Amino acid sequence: MQRDLTRGNVAYSLIVFSLPMILGNILQQCYNIADTLIVSYALGPNALAAVGSSFTLMTFITSIILGLSIGSGTLFSIRFGQRDEDGLKDSLAAAFFLIAILTIIITSLSYLTINLLESFLSVPKTIWPFMKSYLIFIYLGIPAIFLYNFFSSFLRALGESKTPLIFLAISTILNILLDIIFVLLLKLGVIGAATATIISQYLAGLGIMLYSFKYSKLLKGAIRIKRVKKSVLKNLFSFSLLTCLQQSVMNLGILLVQGLINSFGAVIMASYAIAVKIDAFAYMPSQEFGNAFSTFIAQNSGAKKSDRIRKGIKVAFSISTIYCLLMALILNLLSSELMSIFVSDSTIINEGVRYLRIEGSFYIGIGYLFLLYGLFRALSKPGISLLLTIISLGTRVVLAYILSSFIGVVGIWVSIVIGWFLADLTGILIYLLNPYLRMNK
Repeated sequence: MQRDLTRGNVAYSLIVFSLPMILGNILQQCYNIADTLIVSYALGPNALAAVGSSFTLMTFITSIILGLSIGSGTLFSIRFGQRDEDGLKDSLAAAFFLIAILTIIITSLSYLTINLLESFLSVPKTIWPFMKSYLIFIYLGIPAIFLYNFFSSFLRALGESKTPLIFLAISTILNILLDIIFVLLLKLGVIGAATATIISQYLAGLGIMLYSFKYSKLLKGAIRIKRVKKSVLKNLFSFSLLTCLQQSVMNLGILLVQGLINSFGAVIMASYAIAVKIDAFAYMPSQEFGNAFSTFIAQNSGAKKSDRIRKGIKVAFSISTIYCLLMALILNLLSSELMSIFVSDSTIINEGVRYLRIEGSFYIGIGYLFLLYGLFRALSKPGISLLLTIISLGTRVVLAYILSSFIGVVGIWVSIVIGWFLADLTGILIYLLNPYLRMNK
């Protein structure tokens, strides 16, 4: 069901629209945790470290697809708010063919550069064979990631956040079942884990595409090459290119930090692989809430409802504050117990606990950052979101390499938090000191 976010109670609209997105994220994190548990139990710490590093790499590789989909979704939301059906169809056609072509290029480059990753990411020789085998198979799922993210962005732009959740839920359940079959029962190792993921990704990607074409009148006759216009592509680039760069810069920074983490050896890699899954489970609802908030702002920007935008900003930051403080408390109290679910090695547990307590105590920093990303993207200022990402990730990478040389791996964890707050401060000042943004004209 489509939801018009330009009407009704602001808090209710934001919460109801964001809940399916948050639940979808929780499902995805549940799968990540189940995958980590199965790989850790069945294959040991080396395979766990390989799959964990591969997850970080895949996030970087697909960041271009995700960034273009998010940016396109913002444009779709604005066109929907303007009630410009022809403009929305033209935007759909341009975005689909552009991202599809880039998906083919990205997949090809991923295979061509696979042998360079061992040295680039400082992967220990004991772990590289596992990682390479996993990557050879997991790359096959990149086109499915494109399909799911593109059509999810389209549906969410129209206020429909439940359908992507349904397909993600089915995919997640199937993924866990296939992990059990391929890894635990058939003993296929990391290749089994990758195969389970690929099958589930295509189920979600193809499923949501077929659903969208069947039930959305807007898609009928929309995705045709003749609808791709130079003027629309230019407009699409203005929304999507900087968002794409933002996602790429963000994940490149994370990838560079992953390489530094790998240099500390298999124990640190394994502890990080587990802790980062718990970490993502805790803070990722804030990211999805930020994406929902962005759609809210974009629709109201298209409808020129400035007062509603300002009220939405106040409500969103209040909700994010409450959630992040709650998660900070939970992680500080239960981080040891959560790590113990995955592994019994006390060295791995202790390092993971240290990471979770440092990051978790300052979740309010990343919660605000997700809202700022969404706000500037929806106000047609994706360059500011990119700037905040550069500040956050640049700080993280530079300080991680500097501090880790003095205080060890804990310097990496501390640098992440510092990056969040520097970016937050910059974003808030830009908004407060810019009357044009506050008027939202």
